[in-house]
Amino acid sequence: MAMEASVSHVMHHPLGVFALLVAISAAVPPLVRRVGLPDLVGLLLAGVLIGPHALQWVETDSETVRLLSDLGAVYLLFTMGLEIDLEEFNRVKRRSLIYGVLILVIGVATGVSIGWMAGFASVSCLLLGALMATHTPLGYPIVRSYGAQKDESVVVSVGSTIFTDIVALLLLAVGLGLGKGDLSGLGITWLLLKIAFFAVVVVVGIRWLGKRLVMRGINDENRMVLAVLVALFLASLGAELAGVEKIVGAFLAGLAVNSVLPEGRVKEQVIFVGGVLFIPIFFIDLGLLLDVGSLGQSLSKFQFTALMLVGAIGGKGLASWISGAMFGYRRPQILMMWSLTMPKVAATLATAFIGFQAGLLNQMVLNAVLAVMVVTATLGPILTERSVTKLIETQQGIVPPSFGEERELHDGTSEVVQRPLRIVVPVANPGTEEGLLSIASRLVQGSAGGEGLLLPLAMVNPSLEEVRGGLNRAVAAARGRLGQAEQIGRALQVPTRSLLRLDEDIAGGMSRTAIEQAADLMLIGASRTDQLRAWLMGDIVDGVCRTAHCPVVVVDLGRHRGTALNRILVPIKDLSASAREQFELALRVLNSAPQDQRTRITLLHVHDPRFSAQDRQWMKEQLIRWRPAGIPSERFHMVIVRGPGIDGSIHRLSRDHDLVILRTQRRRVAGLPIPGSDRTSKLISQLPCASMVISDPLV
Repeated sequence: MAMEASVSHVMHHPLGVFALLVAISAAVPPLVRRVGLPDLVGLLLAGVLIGPHALQWVETDSETVRLLSDLGAVYLLFTMGLEIDLEEFNRVKRRSLIYGVLILVIGVATGVSIGWMAGFASVSCLLLGALMATHTPLGYPIVRSYGAQKDESVVVSVGSTIFTDIVALLLLAVGLGLGKGDLSGLGITWLLLKIAFFAVVVVVGIRWLGKRLVMRGINDENRMVLAVLVALFLASLGAELAGVEKIVGAFLAGLAVNSVLPEGRVKEQVIFVGGVLFIPIFFIDLGLLLDVGSLGQSLSKFQFTALMLVGAIGGKGLASWISGAMFGYRRPQILMMWSLTMPKVAATLATAFIGFQAGLLNQMVLNAVLAVMVVTATLGPILTERSVTKLIETQQGIVPPSFGEERELHDGTSEVVQRPLRIVVPVANPGTEEGLLSIASRLVQGSAGGEGLLLPLAMVNPSLEEVRGGLNRAVAAARGRLGQAEQIGRALQVPTRSLLRLDEDIAGGMSRTAIEQAADLMLIGASRTDQLRAWLMGDIVDGVCRTAHCPVVVVDLGRHRGTALNRILVPIKDLSASAREQFELALRVLNSAPQDQRTRITLLHVHDPRFSAQDRQWMKEQLIRWRPAGIPSERFHMVIVRGPGIDGSIHRLSRDHDLVILRTQRRRVAGLPIPGSDRTSKLISQLPCASMVISDPLV
């Protein structure tokens, strides 16, 4: 009895509730990812489990929960505004507006019709219309991972989010006012004028002040993060004072901050705070509201949920088809628009949550919205992956005039300029240090003229090492690793200069060192941490790839640390400069190999199945020109196969090679607890040989 009373006291104590919610936010997402479910599904289920309808650990009317959930809703909409690329939107704003208007008209009409058929009041029908019009482009990280984010269909889809979500939030504000019974025709006009005035003040004020803080005043990253958070919460509070829902102010603040805050560590820290703390708690709170008993009743009345699903999926499909036909888009582009605008997460859930709290939406609607969210959040990214694959394949089938840019030719071959490289190599693991330095040395030695430089780097976190038992001991160990690195460099006859850095941020310190040393490349070993630890503690490799100014080459030697890297496979998508860089790295490895080793390069190109024989022959001729004059033909192979199935072709050919050189696009996942697709990581884990992955800097 005493034990039960103690547990009950802890669960009703604000700190106890907060600790429980944070623990769930940290532990649940990695677990549900293992079974292939989105993070938010696990958070919702966890909320149901600990809520008043199951274990009864947390009450929905808890002041702590209410505060944290409000912060999560505010942060969710703020992150949405922060993630919108305004420059790209301006480029195609007319088409984004047309597409957004179609989504809005069809969505509102669908929601109002469903509400009318269900016998809801006019205000509730209006809120249903707002719900059906909103969307969250969850598939955007997948698009970025394929490097297709500049396609017009992608930009139009993401740009339409600005219009639809702003109007949907306005409808929410009007609906809440009507629900309170304090709005007439004049009142609605006055409310819209207040919203317009408030929007101008927020956007213009934050942009004006932000530019001066960024340009003149604040150089410290921590102070900058605090300034952004102050802008967020002041905008949210101002919205409440102006008679507008706080999430409207948060969304506008996100748009304003996005226009002045450059890409980098500050923005990532701001997103991180919400993504790992407040936003997950918001989803947990939604689970607390989910009544399992009423869910069963809702399922017994499946017609309403089915209508919501059909309206959400079919409405976005109809809008995409009409817009695609108007703009002259191809079928993969239309499918792309549909998949990006299908998921209903951020604004949808926030609107449903607030409408439910205000008593304008009942439990059945909330259950249906959650069901729609789960289905669309799962189906949307799957369709995005399929559509982006088809989109890239279609683009490859078209050979533009500039496809193979003209270069200086010598004896029918295209010259490859191989300048000396300065390569930073972080050394932390004695087991991989020699292998990484050996590969880096070969890249340095492979230049055509001049001397490059090998820069082994040892990082020490002062705060962490003090906790572990002493900074001096950690520094001494780092110097020992650097001494071994210098010995390896001398043995390999490569100019070497070791670097020691003390920094609280390991990944950021590596990136800053690369800038300070004017490095051309950073070479880092692949992380072997388990998913749970990486999610909790952070992945250093991922952090470096997000912040480094130069290309980062991630090396995974796996079980083949002692294997000579003589047979090199280079899968190339096209004849772009990026593909040339892959080939250049392979050439450096080949040129630096000992004379007694028979090295060879294999170029793999998977072409569109609609390629004609003439197109294939043209591609073959272009690749032949890549072979430098000094490389004999027996050391230069080409494999051109009919697509699709690039991953399968790479895996099949890798069995006869020692090294595969790949390329991936760095991406910044939106501040939602939903992981983006990472095809490259999945492919690497399946390769039977070593791999090198070139990660380009974020632009």
